[in-house]
Amino acid sequence: MLALPEPQKNGRQAEQALGRSRGGFSTKIHVTVDGLGNPLRLQLTAGQRHDIIKAHDLVVALDFDYLIADRSYGAQDFVDELTANGTEPVIPPRQNAKEPREYDAWRYRERHLIECFIGKIKHFRRVFSRFDKLARRYLGCLHLASTLIWLR
Repeated sequence: MLALPEPQKNGRQAEQALGRSRGGFSTKIHVTVDGLGNPLRLQLTAGQRHDIIKAHDLVVALDFDYLIADRSYGAQDFVDELTANGTEPVIPPRQNAKEPREYDAWRYRERHLIECFIGKIKHFRRVFSRFDKLARRYLGCLHLASTLIWLR
C-alpha cells in the first residue's frame, strides 16, 4: 500500500486557507453548482482574499451557456474571457461603475441555488466550525458533505 506523506502542520496560514477578514479568522469556500444546485467544484482561500482569484479555476473545462455569479466575480477580464468562450455572464456590474453593463436580472435570481447549497453544507458541524487545521482535510470534509448532498 502506498503511504502518502503527512502534510506539515506548521504551514503558513495562507497555505492552509486561513485568514483574517471583517468577521475574524475565516476561510472562503468557492463553489460551482449545476442547474439543480448540486456541487461541481469546491475551492478554498483565506478569508481576506478576493473571490476573483479562483474564478477561472472554477469554470475551466466546464460547458455551459450562462454563468450566474455575484458582483465580486465581475472583473472585466473574466467577463471578456467568458464571452470569448461563448458563455453569457449573468453578473451584475459594480454599483459605482461609470458604464454599467447589461445583465439578465430575471436569470440572476437563480443565484439562490448557490446560497441554498452553502446553507445545506452548514448543517454539517465539522464544516461550519472548521475543526480541521489543514486545508486539505477541510476540503475533504467539504467533499464528503457534498457527496451526501448529491445522494439525497
